[in-house]
Formats: sequence, C-alpha cells, structure tokens
Amino acid sequence: MTAKLRAPGWYRAALFLLLGVAFAYVLVGVVRTLMHEHTPWHDGQAITTVSLIAAPLFFLVGIGCFDYWFAWASGRPTRPEDHSSHGAHSWRDYFRVNTDHKVIGVQYICTSVFFLFVGGLIAMLMRAELAQPGMQFVDSSTFNGLFSVHAALLIFLFVIPVFAGIANYVIPLMIGAPDMAFPRLNALSYWMLPLAGTMMVLSFLAPGGAFATGWTAYAPLSTDMPLGQMFFTVGVQLAGASSIATALNFLVTIITMRAPGMSFFRMPLLVWANFSTSLLVVIATPFIAASQFFVLLDRALGFHFFDTGLGVGKDGYVLMYQHVFWFYSHPAVYIMMLPGFGIISEIISVKSRKPIFGYRMMAFSLLAIVVLGFTVWAHHMFVSGMQGWIRIPMMITTAIIAVPTGIKIFSWLATLWRGVLHLDTPMLFALGFLTTFTLGGISGVMLAMIPFDIHVSDTYFIVAHIHYVLFGGSLFTIFAGIYYWFPKITGRMYDERLGKIHFWCTFVFFNLTFGPMHVLGIEGMPRRVADYAQQYAPLNLAISIVSFLLGLSMLVFLYNMVVSWRGGPHAVANPWRALTLEWQVSSPPPIFNFDAVPTVVGGPYEYGVPGAVHGIFQSPAEARPTAGTIATSPTRE
Repeated sequence: MTAKLRAPGWYRAALFLLLGVAFAYVLVGVVRTLMHEHTPWHDGQAITTVSLIAAPLFFLVGIGCFDYWFAWASGRPTRPEDHSSHGAHSWRDYFRVNTDHKVIGVQYICTSVFFLFVGGLIAMLMRAELAQPGMQFVDSSTFNGLFSVHAALLIFLFVIPVFAGIANYVIPLMIGAPDMAFPRLNALSYWMLPLAGTMMVLSFLAPGGAFATGWTAYAPLSTDMPLGQMFFTVGVQLAGASSIATALNFLVTIITMRAPGMSFFRMPLLVWANFSTSLLVVIATPFIAASQFFVLLDRALGFHFFDTGLGVGKDGYVLMYQHVFWFYSHPAVYIMMLPGFGIISEIISVKSRKPIFGYRMMAFSLLAIVVLGFTVWAHHMFVSGMQGWIRIPMMITTAIIAVPTGIKIFSWLATLWRGVLHLDTPMLFALGFLTTFTLGGISGVMLAMIPFDIHVSDTYFIVAHIHYVLFGGSLFTIFAGIYYWFPKITGRMYDERLGKIHFWCTFVFFNLTFGPMHVLGIEGMPRRVADYAQQYAPLNLAISIVSFLLGLSMLVFLYNMVVSWRGGPHAVANPWRALTLEWQVSSPPPIFNFDAVPTVVGGPYEYGVPGAVHGIFQSPAEARPTAGTIATSPTRE
C-alpha cells in the first residue's frame, strides 16, 4: 500500500485530495487567527472556498500530472522517456495520466458524453416540472439551480471539450504529426475537466443548493448567492484553464509539426477550423476568467467590485461585468461552432465525392469569424441599460458576421450540388446540421434587430434560438464527427441501421421540442421560470412530451456506441475512401501514428481528379531529416 501511495495514480490522488482539504482548513485557521477573529477555525464558507481551489490542485499532483515537471524543477535527473505513459494497452490506461493524443482524445470524448447525459437528465427534470402550470416536483430555487447547472455543464463540460477531444484524436493524424507538441500539457488539460464538472454537480449538495444564476452568473446576483455559487466560479476557472492549455497546444502543433509538403493551403478544413478556434480561445477565455475572478474576490475578500450600496456611481461596475463576460461569451459561441464547421466540411466532401467548393474562401471565412466575433458582444446587452448609442454599431456588426457564415453554407450547398451523395449516418447528421443551423442563424439575424430583440428579450424565443444554434448546430456536428471517425478510433464499424434511427428520432423530436418555443417567446412567455400563465400550458405540455422522446433517442446512440465498440465488425483502414492522412493508416492507428514518414503532395479534397493523392509515405530506411522531394512507397490501405 505504501508503494501505491507513493506512485502516481488514484490511491495517491485520493490521499492528496484529503491533504488539499486539510491544507485549506489549516490555512484559513492560521490566517484568521492572525487577523484576531473570534472563531478562526469554524468558518465553513471560507474553508470550503479555499478547498475548492486547493483540493483540485492537490488531486492533479496526486494523479501524476506534475511528476516529470517537479523532478525537472527540483534539479533531479529526469527519468529517460520510456513511453510507459503513452498509448492504451487495456481499458485501464484510459483511467490514468496518458500522454498519447489518441488516448486523451477518447478520454475527452467519453467524459464529455457523460456530462451530456447528466445535463440531459437535468433537462428532463426541468421539462417534467414545466409540463403544466404550478409547482409539481421542485421549488423555484431548485429550478433555478437545475437550469444553471444544465447550461453550465453542456457548454463548459460538453460542447467545448468534446470538440477538443475529436480534434485531439484527429488533428495530429491529419497533419502527419506523431503526437501533439506538448504531450504532458495535453494530459494536464484533460484532467482539469472532470474536476470542473464534478465541482458543478456537487454544488447541489452545498448549503442553500446549487448555483442558481444561470451560466452567465451576472453580478451583483452572483456575489450575494449562497455557497453553491463558488462551485461554479472555481469550476469555470478550471475549465477555462483547460481550454487555454489545449488551444496553445493546437496552435504550436499546427504551426510547427505539419508533415513535409503540407502548406497551410493543403491543410484539411478541420485543421483550419481548429486553428481558428484556438486563436479565439487564447484571446477570449482570459476574459471569462477575469469576470469570475471579480466575483471570487468580491465574495471571498470583500473587494466590492459590484456593491451598488457604496454610492459614487457603482451601477457602471455592474455593467462592467456584463461587458467583460460577453466579450468572451459571444466569441465562445464560435468556439462551439467553428470545429463543427470543419467536421461538416470533411464529411460533405467525402460523402458527395467532390472537392470543397471555394476551399480558400472557406479558410478565410473562418479567420473572418475570428475577427468579427469580437465586435458583437454588446448585442446581448440591448436591454441592460448601457449607453444607447452603442446599440447601432453592435446591430450592424452582428448582421455583418452572418456573411462569412453564409459563405460556408453556400459553399457546402455548392459542394453537394450534383455530387454522388452517400446518405449514411454521418452525412445525414451533416445535412440535418445544415437545416437546423440555418434556422438558428435566421433567428439570430432577427435578434440582431434592436426592436425585435427588445420585444423577445428574456423570453422562450432566446431559449429556442440558442438550442437551434448549439443543439441543432454543435450537437449535430458532434454526432456526425463521432460516427465518421468511430471506425478510425475503435477499429470497429457501428450499426448503420441504429445510426439512422438515432438521426431521424433526433432530427424530428428536436424540431418538435424547440420549434414551438419560438411561438411561446413571441407570445411573451418568460424564460428561466418554474411556473407560468395558463395560456402557455398546451404548448408546454406538448414540448415536454416530445422532449422525453428526444431524450430517449440519445439512448439509441449510447447503445450503438457501446455495443459496436465491444463487438462491431472490424473496420478497414479507409472505409469511406477518404484522401486525408488519418485514413491512410490502420484503424486504430499505430501508437506513434505513422510507420513511415508522410509527405503531402496534393490537396485534401481532390475527389473526381484522376490519380489524385493527398499524401504518400516513405519507408523508415528512406527517411531523411531534411524536407524536400522524398522517395515514396505505396499508400497504406
């Protein structure tokens, strides 16, 4: 047992977690004693707040995320890299610190899907409560906690990290790299996520209940809430730190580790999409970190950033929170969309057997969204009481940002035109995305118009819009990507019949759930309420019934993935006959991705061009350290 406690792993992590709580208890007691407090060792709120910061850090040390770095920093000889922490040889390897980008990708995806189901179960409880007027199952305070945790989990613990998981697995393979640029940082990035999600779920156990300020956590409400709010404040910091570390890793990997011959305009569009997303993350995420630091310092140390009772024009500080928060959170919408754009580009080109129409314009439109995404944040604040003059430029820029998105929609449609369409499950989800995301974009342009936005602000129209963008947009692309790369990740084929059942149930029940919410919003039903007027009862009952069918359709997906991974038919290396590099190696790929050095000689989407090849390979004996023309061997199938 002593050896297990000294070695990195779950035993040491559990011990260090307890040490983190003990450290918080002692630190608070000592500091409050020095401040001459009457009960220095009995301040439960202060001890919990410090524990929320200390315990995760101690856990990360215990699980083994910092062992190599600590050895280096202390001056001890670092152990030679034997790659013992690289690759998965059994299912247990997915439950430890691993430096293989493919293992980390699977860890990201599975963890994110777990939180998808947790958030979905919370949504089912909310819809059960809203099935009829009055209070049925929970009180208003608990309902506030439910929709807050639901939104926070699905945004910060599902949509953003699941895209990082898919990219983690696929991007190094796509660019011909053996791994990510910083494998240990990659592992640390992952292990911060389950801590953040666990923290948010455990907020239900805090005195006063879960954080109940929505995923926006507006001040001064968030500075006056019970202790559960701190679980969100610290959890978001962990999730944000994970995102920044992952984005930096992607940027360095894409810029410095591309295979010989892979120029930027030979990169697949998924690589372009993740390059653009990583730029957004690195620039924008520090702003949400700042907004939550303001709240943390206000609550824990009495900084009074948002105390409106102090006089001297403090209202401006309340608006300051919204400006800082939305300067991150509107770009965050594109952080949750751009990787999906890349996934759809890959699938549509392969499944229609045509080159992507306007490849370079597609790449430039991704970069345009990065720039324009920072010019529209205040359209979330049209009714906040900010200066009236800023509404007009924000309305104009919000309308303009629809242009690069429209370029992508028309490019995908042009790619589909007269293509040889293969309507399997990934393609169906891609086409479903085109429909639902376009509808969400149309309602977004409507919300950019100031009079209409004022009319429907804080109504169910907003709920419908964000779900059409993030469920009908992001989630449809996520499902498309999981089905598309499932054979590459697992070496197995999924059940196509179950995949199509999953798509049609999801597509139909999604539209029947969230489509009517537009009507409720225009008629004036407020969002974020547990009770409502009788006039909204019929539509709410219908929505609740259909939402449960939508929830059940997710079980079809889960069953298909689990059963197919365990016993599905073995997949060949390239079941889709795609050109990009990840499909030119075995399924699953070798531990270091390529047995021979890939060299890129053409574009990634030259379908229909006789003899077109994206990448070729040379044997290890022929490998040379210099770039240039390289002798080749046949592409592996």
